[in-house]
Amino acid sequence: MNDKRRTLLVVEDDPALQKQMRWAFDSFETVVADDRESALAQLRRYEPAVVTMDLGLPPSPDDVGEGFRLLGEMLMLAPETKVIVLTGQHDRENAVRAVAMGAYDFFGKPFEPELLALTIDRAFRLHDLQAENHRLQAQQSSPLSGVITRDPGMLKVCRTVERVASANVTVALLGASGTGKEILARALHALSSRSKERFLAINCAAIPENLLESELFGYEKGAFTGAAKLTPGKIETAHKGTFFLDEIGDLPMALQAKLLRFLQERVVERIGGREEIPVDVRVICATHRDLKAQIQAGLFREDLYYRLAEIVIDIPPLRERDGDAVLLAHAFVQRFAKENGRGAMHLGEDALAAIESHPWPGNVRELENCLKRAVIMAESNRITAEDLGLDAAENDLLELNLRHVRDEAERRAVIRALARTNGNIARAADLLGISRPSLYDLMNRFGFKKES
Repeated sequence: MNDKRRTLLVVEDDPALQKQMRWAFDSFETVVADDRESALAQLRRYEPAVVTMDLGLPPSPDDVGEGFRLLGEMLMLAPETKVIVLTGQHDRENAVRAVAMGAYDFFGKPFEPELLALTIDRAFRLHDLQAENHRLQAQQSSPLSGVITRDPGMLKVCRTVERVASANVTVALLGASGTGKEILARALHALSSRSKERFLAINCAAIPENLLESELFGYEKGAFTGAAKLTPGKIETAHKGTFFLDEIGDLPMALQAKLLRFLQERVVERIGGREEIPVDVRVICATHRDLKAQIQAGLFREDLYYRLAEIVIDIPPLRERDGDAVLLAHAFVQRFAKENGRGAMHLGEDALAAIESHPWPGNVRELENCLKRAVIMAESNRITAEDLGLDAAENDLLELNLRHVRDEAERRAVIRALARTNGNIARAADLLGISRPSLYDLMNRFGFKKES
């Protein structure tokens, strides 16, 4: 435990029991609440890591309805908080229900303070470990090779790839062109038990329809004019490995039925052949199209979609990844400068501002091509917005000033809280998790009137 005492919130409507718990848990900074509203106010104000709560609360202490309502609201407001529910000794049904809702643990009343103190201490330790884990995850640039990101949404995608890589399921990677679908497909293969076998990819949109079937399924000698020898298809060649179907949304309807049969039966039949050949392959597909919209339009089979989309991973576009455009730009400059013998190069402030403001409709691929061209064409080791071919943007460094950002966030929060409570200072302070004097100070700072 730290030298600074940890805050423990005790939700209990019995004054005698409140006093007993304050005395029993004097190693913690204990704050109390005796009903749902005061408990939520204390939760916002102190942000305790651990809460103990009785399910029987006013206005109906003999009913658990108010307690379960409070439990749900606390877990919604502070999902990382560990809530220990206090129940009757034989109230197993409500204890199980509370844990199912997300409570950390339960204790029967009357309780042994020493045993409850051990559970509270363990809850604090678990909260600290989870907080440290989140901090470490936020620090890493990416858990996957080839992926550079610090955006929470993209980091979540990377962790999903890690989790499903070892499972023998079909994965659908959905996202706009240039977002890195093939890189993630290769990561799925590299992290799987098939990593030592082949990774084969085929782009359904890049191959003419009349050739796509033979590319996928192969053909027997003499099956058609020009079929001079037996040729296995890409699916068969990827046996024991991973087969990546890129742009699956462009697969012709005639081939969708044949692909569905392969996914169901795990056998292929070459063109001109009659023998069913069993194939053990992991299938990953990707597309920039909205497959559900294509199903509605009659352009994609619904049964094939559900076979392909056992696990769906949505990849956010570059414009939605906070800070990633500039992070990637720095990496691309270093890489292309080295490849082209340009020595040490860097991005100027105008270039950085232009990169941040550009929407990047072509995503990472567009950014990569833009930086490659700029590294080659720049006349000095400093790359400008003009070298990038982007419009100069206003470089508002004030947006990165933490004091300005914090003040603006506080101003907006105070406005919303006062509006939500119709100007009630006490309720607004509870919503904001601060004292009334602190709220008055903020109102003075932002020039808000103290209306009655």
